[in-house]
Amino acid sequence: MSGVFGVVSKNDCTETLFYGTDYHSHLGTEFGGLAVLGDGFVRQIHNISQSQFKSKFYEDFQQIQGNKGIGVISDSDEQPIYLNSKFGPFCLVTCGFLENSEELAKMMFDKGHSFSEVSSGFVNTTELIAKLIILGDTLIDGIEKMFSYIEGSCSFLLLNHDGIYAGRDRCGYTPLVVGKRDDAFAVTSETSAFPNTGFEVVKYIGPGETVMISENEMVSRTPGRPVNQICAFLWIYTGFPASEYEGINVEVVRERCGRVLASKDKDIDVDVVSGVPDSGLAHAIGYAMESNKPYRRPLIKYTPGYGRSYTPPSQQTRDLIARMKLIPIKEIIKDNRIVVCEDSIVRGTQLKNFTINKLWDCGAKEIHVRPACPPLMFPCKFNLSTRSIHELAARKAIKAIEGENLEDVSEYIDPTTDKYKKMVDWITQDLGVTTLRYQTVGDMVQAIGLPRENLCLYCWTGDCPGACH
Repeated sequence: MSGVFGVVSKNDCTETLFYGTDYHSHLGTEFGGLAVLGDGFVRQIHNISQSQFKSKFYEDFQQIQGNKGIGVISDSDEQPIYLNSKFGPFCLVTCGFLENSEELAKMMFDKGHSFSEVSSGFVNTTELIAKLIILGDTLIDGIEKMFSYIEGSCSFLLLNHDGIYAGRDRCGYTPLVVGKRDDAFAVTSETSAFPNTGFEVVKYIGPGETVMISENEMVSRTPGRPVNQICAFLWIYTGFPASEYEGINVEVVRERCGRVLASKDKDIDVDVVSGVPDSGLAHAIGYAMESNKPYRRPLIKYTPGYGRSYTPPSQQTRDLIARMKLIPIKEIIKDNRIVVCEDSIVRGTQLKNFTINKLWDCGAKEIHVRPACPPLMFPCKFNLSTRSIHELAARKAIKAIEGENLEDVSEYIDPTTDKYKKMVDWITQDLGVTTLRYQTVGDMVQAIGLPRENLCLYCWTGDCPGACH
């Protein structure tokens, strides 16, 4: 998942842009980018797969001046894109995932358009979005046309001489929030970028809505849509603990998830409650509060050098990060019965090989794994994450049980069925743990605190948000 940040100020904006963008570093793993508009456009893009955003951009931001700018932490494409178009020059950053990018690229080729940003044979998604926008009769018409063409999701920030146009995807899957301080407006994916940069939230942009921010005002240019189905995984795993989506804080939701998990565990007794760093920690804190068992840290993440092991595109990189970032403390582990709270089980390989095995090797007596969400059944349609359905731990279990890959997995989704129990038992044995219990969809939704119809639950249920049909 990518993250974006933009600011328009009455004064120079570059320091705010630098730190505001950096506060999205937990979301992307491949590229960082900044574009600033002063006397002209200045654009910088760096690979951050092996280094931190701050170290790559610190010298750049000190040498750039301008009163408006956009930044991105990108999970795949090099951004921002610059175009000198019939609407004038602009820079663009995006976050999301297009299911029909190949079809759209072919359509553009057939119309006589060409693409300059091509990597490994694939068109750069952000450049594709920019080229779709310039098909419109006006900039706003182009934005609306772009939304109508795409399948999946795309939220964007477009920087031009007017200011910043900020558009949220039509599903409402990815958040965009506007903030204000005395001398500036800003827009962000993560509200955790606001407190230390001095902004207060003034608007949660609606699904499909586009707003324009300038030095003096925020104006809605296209209305939002009535259906809002934001990604539930933002609260469970992806989002930063200090962030809020739809006014609901991430850390608080994770504590509530942990409390619910503990309330269902009346038949086990443990000595230690722990979480897999970092995103499992708040779930574990909630579990400890509800169970009255001590919260301790048997596994410590070595920071800040190692990022998330879920987001890198290669399995080799994911495994290396998972192996190196967690350091066990034998004195806390040995001879103890341990609850391990985890945000989710995606593939299961890292949890098994680089978390569970470390606990057993250090002498754990029992290991009880408690994911804060249900078994993942479908690759995300709206962001770049797990792309193969067969990678998922639940799907591997189903194939082992059935002897084939099933299209209809409804019985395995329903936690009251025997097939669901067999699937969980298979994963329990594969992980090599004492017990495994997943959160249910209903309990997860209740912990988040939004109506079920306002959440995208596709990766667990296979139900596609209605706004994206």
